[in-house]
Amino acid sequence: MAEYRINSPISDADAKMLRAGDVVFLSGTIYTARDAAHKRLMELIDAGKELPFDLKGSAIYYVGPSPAPEGRPIGSAGPTTSYRMDSYAPRLHALGSKASIGKGKRNDAVKQALKDHGAVYFGATGGAGALLSMCITAAKVVAFDELGPEAIRKLTVKDFPLLVINDSVGGDLYVKPDLKAVGLE
Repeated sequence: MAEYRINSPISDADAKMLRAGDVVFLSGTIYTARDAAHKRLMELIDAGKELPFDLKGSAIYYVGPSPAPEGRPIGSAGPTTSYRMDSYAPRLHALGSKASIGKGKRNDAVKQALKDHGAVYFGATGGAGALLSMCITAAKVVAFDELGPEAIRKLTVKDFPLLVINDSVGGDLYVKPDLKAVGLE
């Protein structure tokens, strides 16, 4: 296990150096999208229309944040279950997205797409949405405002804490976790 501080958009080199079990503190720009937003993104892609953000090097966070309290850019922002986006993720990785962020296992098609396109899947700590939101310094809706919490938001993050679950060479923390590496042994 190693610890890295990387920036988003994520470079090919950064995505390819990460291994399952690594701790990453991500800074830069990430985008939020859940089920409804992913469906809309696919409709735009199928219609040959421009997307609301550049997929190249992007990190997509599966979150539907709560409203922002006074003086904060966003409310609680904990991850949602990732498998609901599994039917969309391989296509987004093929188009240049370098990371997804959520919680839970991914299917074999997503894991293969990570290998095929040099991308990673990060786990964010479920149940810690209020703490995670403290790493978000700015938030702005960039598409599908009518979806409310499921709208696509551009987030600026600083040292957003993540764990690499699936890497670009087939590593899977859930299949054979190195308990010693993550401090559980």
